[in-house]
Amino acid sequence: MNSRTAYGQDRLARDLEVAVDRGEILAHYQPQIDTESGQVVAVEALCRWRHPEFGSIAPAVFIPIAEAMGSIHTIGRFMIEDGCRLAAEWERAGLPVEVAVNVSATQLAPGFFGHLGEFHAREGIGPGRLTIEITESQMITDVDAAVRDLAKVRALGVGISVDDFGSGHSTVEQVINLPVTELKIDQAIVREESEAGQRAMNAIVDLVHRRGLRVVAEGVETEQQFERVRLLHCDRVQGYLIAPPLPRLEVEEFIARRNAAG
Repeated sequence: MNSRTAYGQDRLARDLEVAVDRGEILAHYQPQIDTESGQVVAVEALCRWRHPEFGSIAPAVFIPIAEAMGSIHTIGRFMIEDGCRLAAEWERAGLPVEVAVNVSATQLAPGFFGHLGEFHAREGIGPGRLTIEITESQMITDVDAAVRDLAKVRALGVGISVDDFGSGHSTVEQVINLPVTELKIDQAIVREESEAGQRAMNAIVDLVHRRGLRVVAEGVETEQQFERVRLLHCDRVQGYLIAPPLPRLEVEEFIARRNAAG
């Protein structure tokens, strides 16, 4: 089954209301590596739903329902709390790997910043250990509000990543003038092989670096793509070439193997 219709949208909406309490929502983590050293330096926490009857349900199916019905707030709090806890545990263990968590526009209600601050303070996370990812379209819908809200996040020592850059209509200048720390280039741009596409990506990376921000190439699936983004001086790489999203124990084993080999 791969559609909301196949499952029954009303049924999924009802089940989502209690999915967190039932332990059905969990996080998987996709590694990001430093382009030059090959070391794992961060993971992105991605939400998964393990339904007791339907099995694994894709985020593309249940996230829009959760946003429409309001259960995204409960799911979002769970993911933020999980990310804060993991970042703190890894920091205490001396593991130099950051944690990034996606945040949807629907979650950016006034209560979000209170929850983020509460979880962050409770876990005692050091600066730069946690990043939240927000898509470019969310940031430029209301620039004044974005600057105000993102400044609250930065004041906590939390990084801000512009996710899926290039999938919308904003310019690099619009985005890098916001209080962000990182730009993730959308996989459609990463996979563009034309000379014009490579020139455009080179210009993006150059401008972002001149502002002192980090660049992540996402959706990298082949060695050729990796070599292109490495030559363009992207700082980090994420994609199935490196590893798929993994449960916590598996991602920790992957990090140990990869970083030991480096």
